[in-house]
Amino acid sequence: MGRSERLTGSVSRVSEFVVITGVSGAGRTQFGDSLEDLGWFVIDNIPVELIPKVAELARFKERGTPVALVVGSGGDLAEIGPALDELRGSGAGVRIVFLDASTPTLVRRYGESKRRHPLAAQAGTVAGAIDLEREVLAEVRQAADIVIDTSELNVHDLRSRVNDLFAESDGSRMQVTLQSFGFKHGVPADVDTVFDCRFLPNPYWIDELRDLTGLDPAVQEYVRSMGLTGEFLRRIEDLFDLLLPAYVAEGKSLLTIGFGCTGGHHRSVTIVETVAEWLRSKGIEPRVRHRDISK
Repeated sequence: MGRSERLTGSVSRVSEFVVITGVSGAGRTQFGDSLEDLGWFVIDNIPVELIPKVAELARFKERGTPVALVVGSGGDLAEIGPALDELRGSGAGVRIVFLDASTPTLVRRYGESKRRHPLAAQAGTVAGAIDLEREVLAEVRQAADIVIDTSELNVHDLRSRVNDLFAESDGSRMQVTLQSFGFKHGVPADVDTVFDCRFLPNPYWIDELRDLTGLDPAVQEYVRSMGLTGEFLRRIEDLFDLLLPAYVAEGKSLLTIGFGCTGGHHRSVTIVETVAEWLRSKGIEPRVRHRDISK
């Protein structure tokens, strides 16, 4: 029996795989451990060359058991793309989660762990190895369904993110996540769409509102009272009425929408809370994250 026949035979039992890849030190193993805690069948540190064969292996698992592949750093990283294409060619659905982190964060993590970067021998330094790995994985990152920047996430934060994305999800509906953030802290790497709220009047310049956040009724009342805010929200609602059903029809299962203001304390938080209320009124229960509210 040829390879393609063996792979096709597995699809009746496991129709979808989640592939966890990304730069070394960004948390791939911890991500896989968290999925395993949710009942997933996880193959950790799988060599690139074995990726096309996992559909055959997975046919021995119980029907419906979700399967995750944590791609190891060994082997020819440049072959990840073709390997995933071959897995897709089996008829299985493939979603890619790419974990990333800033270079200073990765250098610090390697220094603390005393571990050697897998490409250190080729690059000479940890920072050089990280840059080389990024270059090799650039196309995979671009093709990823989900990109998560773990620079500011600890193990518990990452586990929470995994739960947000995959816990109690039967795959029949798209999971919508709304995230507020401050532009001065950087745009989140794992958002699909960003809306800039900095054109709205800033409560920071109101003395009695400065130390509050968009979770406080006084701030929400101030932001929502502006005519510009109402018009912005109406247009957001019209846009989402158009886009969300289209994303679902396209088969998208996860959608993360970012709303940013200067510091991530007032305007973006208020808008996220307001949009979340509107989505709930439409029968959609979004997950809400306020990344920079405590900074």
